[in-house]
Amino acid sequence: MNFEEINVHALKELIDSKTKFTLLDVRKDHEVLVSKINSSIHIPMHEVPDRLNEINKEEVIIVQCKSGKRSAKVCEYLLQQGYVNVKNLDGGILAWSQKIDPSILVL
Repeated sequence: MNFEEINVHALKELIDSKTKFTLLDVRKDHEVLVSKINSSIHIPMHEVPDRLNEINKEEVIIVQCKSGKRSAKVCEYLLQQGYVNVKNLDGGILAWSQKIDPSILVL
């Protein structure tokens, strides 16, 4: 299964342009308490199969985690479930904090 990667600069452009998409944060609860990209929805990776109804199949879905590994697995899973427009945030919130918003702390 193949999915696109999107970098943090492209994500920031999407957010700034108010483009409609879903930013899905699949990190654990304690990680999200420390840092979060404001427009994201949080569904921990292990809960995604039970909460597919919360993820809009009609929208572009950008999946993010800490570094991009867990989100890549979720991208593959979503594609297997019939989602079409799924992208992985390259470098995850680590890259976001380094390149876009240094005020974000990452555990």
